Amino acid sequence: MNYRTYLALAIPLTISTMTTPLLGAVDTAVVGRLSDPAYIGGVAVGALIFNTLYWLFGFLRVSTSAFAAQANGANSSEQGILALSRPFLIALAVGLIFILLQVPIQRAALAIVSPDAAVSRFAVEYFTIRIWGAPFTLMNYVILGWLMGMAKIKQSLSLQIITNVLNMTLAILFVEVFSFGVKGVAASTLIAEVTAFILGLFIVSKASPFKWKTPSIGVLFDTASVKKMFNVNKDLFIRTICLLVVINLFTAKGASFGTEFLAANAVLFQIHYIMAYFFDGFANASSILVGKAVGSQDRSLYIQTLSLSRKWAVIVAFVIAGVYTAFLEPIIKLFTTLPSVITLATEYGVWLILYPFVACLGLVMYGPFTGATYIAPIRNSMLYAMLLYIVAQVVATPIWHNHGLWLAFTLYTVGRSVFLVMYLPSLNRRFLSQQNAA
Repeated sequence: MNYRTYLALAIPLTISTMTTPLLGAVDTAVVGRLSDPAYIGGVAVGALIFNTLYWLFGFLRVSTSAFAAQANGANSSEQGILALSRPFLIALAVGLIFILLQVPIQRAALAIVSPDAAVSRFAVEYFTIRIWGAPFTLMNYVILGWLMGMAKIKQSLSLQIITNVLNMTLAILFVEVFSFGVKGVAASTLIAEVTAFILGLFIVSKASPFKWKTPSIGVLFDTASVKKMFNVNKDLFIRTICLLVVINLFTAKGASFGTEFLAANAVLFQIHYIMAYFFDGFANASSILVGKAVGSQDRSLYIQTLSLSRKWAVIVAFVIAGVYTAFLEPIIKLFTTLPSVITLATEYGVWLILYPFVACLGLVMYGPFTGATYIAPIRNSMLYAMLLYIVAQVVATPIWHNHGLWLAFTLYTVGRSVFLVMYLPSLNRRFLSQQNAA
């Protein structure tokens, strides 16, 4: 495999994953043109609740992709079917539970973040509409992960682009034309989530490389296989909790500085998401290739994937940082027209110049670990990075206010990269031991 093969996989995956943060970016930009920063704050808090709920179960996409890639590498149709069926049932059950518990979830979230009355009112409007899409969103994670793992990149790209463009179009239509405000933003996302599910099932049925057969109950709930799946998902779940603790602490602390600081940080966080998801496309490519290498026991593919992952992580960091530095203020103005928010976002936006460099290895090298379904290092590195963030926030924010908050986040990002890279020798030993066992 050469760099062209790697990029042929990474670039479509990058385009595909980039549509996800663009949803939040469009939502923020649409309400950022309304008259009150409380609109941005309300959408930011409402989106935070769903990011918390869905990211807790983001392992459904990651682990499905890894198991599907290994099934693809081993050319096993049975394992390919099970890689989709098992997490699909989990996604459906969890989504229904979210709907049943929507009132306590909403109240607990607002109690933790404690926004002011205006922000809280808009956040509730947003939440009470979007919550009905929970089962569809989680099942979409599984569908998308399976398509990526089976190397159906064009299909996964088409699915995301179609549904996300629909979301963006509806958000602009509902807010700019029909003046539905925050409710319009939430409704557009709900419609897109349901559409993605229906379209995703159709694409899976057409893109599958094998004939579908419903697995027996005994095979579906095979003890050893289910235990392996839950062990992988457990570590990814813990990793996600660490991530959400950091994001929620960051958002809550920013909210304590006032509505304008909350709005400015929300704009910058949307830009940060776009940067992070840009790297995520390369991580997904690395995960698929390493998963295939594990399934087929291909040592050469494994080594080449690690090498290309490191090189392109650094190259992408320079590109992203260069573009952002050159267009910092115009980029911020895409999200809001409020002068006070623009001023604050520009002042604190300089921290994001560092972000691509300190984040690149942690975000891209995450892929090889997930592809090998070796998740403990990801869990551990995130635990260490979270602890580093908590200490840094406690120490830095009383001294440097919002600059201290962004310093803490930057140190956390450094920790994610450094602590994960330290586990690479362990990943290499694990792959070699699997080869020897085979």
